[in-house]
Amino acid sequence: MTMADETPGGRFTQGGDTRRSARISRETISTVTVAVLCVALLLGARFISPSLGSWSQVETVLVLGSFLVVLSFGQGLVILTGGLDLSLPAVMTLGGILATNWVGATDPSAWYLLVVVLAICGGVGLISAIGIIWLAVPPFIMTLAMSIITSSALLGYTRGTPRGGAPEAATALMKGAAFGLPMPVLFVIAFVLLGWLFQSRSVWGRYLYAVGTNVEAARIAGVPVVAAQTLPYVVSAICAGFVGIMLVGYSNGATLRMGDNYLLPSIAAVVIGGSSILGGRGTFLGTVGGAILLTTLGTIISAIGLEFGLRTIIEGSIVLIALLLLREELFQKLGSLWR
Repeated sequence: MTMADETPGGRFTQGGDTRRSARISRETISTVTVAVLCVALLLGARFISPSLGSWSQVETVLVLGSFLVVLSFGQGLVILTGGLDLSLPAVMTLGGILATNWVGATDPSAWYLLVVVLAICGGVGLISAIGIIWLAVPPFIMTLAMSIITSSALLGYTRGTPRGGAPEAATALMKGAAFGLPMPVLFVIAFVLLGWLFQSRSVWGRYLYAVGTNVEAARIAGVPVVAAQTLPYVVSAICAGFVGIMLVGYSNGATLRMGDNYLLPSIAAVVIGGSSILGGRGTFLGTVGGAILLTTLGTIISAIGLEFGLRTIIEGSIVLIALLLLREELFQKLGSLWR
């Protein structure tokens, strides 16, 4: 492989163009497939109940899906570089508890402390990155350790009972409305646009793809590898902390287990969206589709009264099916049929 093949700035040889076109083709197929499944689920749900599949139901899915969209953006960046972040539930709880304790509902003028909360959450991600990069600790072990440490620290800090109310800024974000739409829907549209621009159109986004594909080749090509490996964990932790604040605004309070149900979906959304769990491949739009698909599925399961355990089984099955469908051999066989 030539050096021109690895250049993140977009200068590829003919072989590099072929590989990139194949990657784009696979990701496009995955994204479109997920979008079609979302629409099919919503339309099919109307046969179960007339209220399902209505515009109000779509708004509900988008509001509930906003948590997973933001969370999966950070997880997707980590997976893109070949890592995995298991500390997200604990960092979500950290963000929510600090927001209720430091800002709360009684002091709207202290909204700036939310920035401090996000900085602290980012610090957790930075520690994870240091352990992974400098101490060579496997990502899942390092982030799991940070999750245990953070959860234990929060247990001691709250003495088992989180106190305080939702900050006014968080409540306005999650319960307000503008232009006839809920604020979470407008927020998630803006977030998806910014996330897509960062991951698919920025220099740092190309750096992450290069690192996830081949670290040594990226280093030779002049990519700042250490910074590119550190950034995803910091961004992931900040996203998790922000989702914790969003959850507080939605539910008016924090709990010590508020993030527990989001770890598997954050990974599932990324994988279902077409990303490779080994890194180097994936798009944020595909991840968004995976997040909305899982949220739609969960909403329908809740509406028809199925148990939460069954929902988890279905989500796990979807991840397994997605992994099988995203195998390179399948795309090669499908491609050969059209030749």
